[in-house]
Amino acid sequence: MEELKKTLDEVFEKEVIKIVISNKVKKDEKYNKVNISLKENNKNKFYQIEKFTDKQVFHENIKIDEINEKVYEIIDGKYKQMTAWSSSETFDLKISKKGKIFLGKKKNDNSKIITKGHNKEKNYILKEGMIIEPLIDLGVFTKEGKVVNSKYDKYKQINRFIEIIDDEIKKNDYKELTILDFGCGKSYLTFVLYYYFAKIKNINVKMIGLDLKEDVIKKCNEIAKRYNYDNLHFELGDINGFKYNNKVDMVITLHACDTATDYALYNAIKWNSKMIFSVPCCQHEFNAQMKAEELSILTKYGIVQERVAALMTDSVRANLLECAGYKTQLLEFIDIAHSPKNILIRASKANISKEKKEKSLVEVQNLMNTFSFEPTLYNLLSNDNLI
Repeated sequence: MEELKKTLDEVFEKEVIKIVISNKVKKDEKYNKVNISLKENNKNKFYQIEKFTDKQVFHENIKIDEINEKVYEIIDGKYKQMTAWSSSETFDLKISKKGKIFLGKKKNDNSKIITKGHNKEKNYILKEGMIIEPLIDLGVFTKEGKVVNSKYDKYKQINRFIEIIDDEIKKNDYKELTILDFGCGKSYLTFVLYYYFAKIKNINVKMIGLDLKEDVIKKCNEIAKRYNYDNLHFELGDINGFKYNNKVDMVITLHACDTATDYALYNAIKWNSKMIFSVPCCQHEFNAQMKAEELSILTKYGIVQERVAALMTDSVRANLLECAGYKTQLLEFIDIAHSPKNILIRASKANISKEKKEKSLVEVQNLMNTFSFEPTLYNLLSNDNLI
């Protein structure tokens, strides 16, 4: 189409920093839209192309002087709209059903787009343009896969959690995983996780969500069926007494209240799970037990005692996981529900030396003796000779 080539020549007379190609001609066109951004690496500029299907994003890098020909190749007969930004102008190209081309130009200060176009934007795993039903139902994405402005913080928080899990997953070439999600509640995060494993990582995943509320379980199973998430189902049960006889590769527990987190960690250790991800909540146990005559300054002020006790609780849990053979990290994590900054425990099965295990156990016992603590997780593991 000669007219399209001439119009693109006019657009690319100046350096274009961002392009969005959309509005498919045919419904069966593989890519819903195409984003192109100007990037800079070691002072060399190039264009990065992102092609979006319903479930995936495909990337391609091209040289600066290839952009005109590449955009023509992408648009010709396949898309009806393109918006492009240079540093000082915005171009809006539209193609009618009869093939007539309209090009609108507007003078604009696009300096903010320039900043985003030079590799300073966050490379999220859950990208805009993906059609992720749980994020749409949660109100984070529009039906077109665009982030709702008022939900951008939540979008970043969900991505943060997925990234923490992805850091562990990408260490191995997993073909299948069995995952238990304790205290799943009615949060859509479980569904987002399933999407990540099944659709983005293409892992044959089996996920089980466990909760105490029958109406929640019923609703979640209905949602999973509506999404066609065939290997995700929810069961009614207590973390403490839940029995599962098959292998469990990963245990997730988000905001299990007080010692419910300890029972979840205990079960994960008993199952010899490869990975554990836990965001504890409402740690009351140590706060109620805490006595320290020589360190009474820590118990003198209620708010200080509460916070110190909570940090000690997670330190003990991390050490006990090391004793049980897990490489353990405590990470700062922003809660999905916008509550204050929290701690996430990430643990993966590893070859922990006997000396390190013994040191971790002694550190726990010293803390117990100093503050009169009786940790639930310590008692559970001791009684089963797991530490």
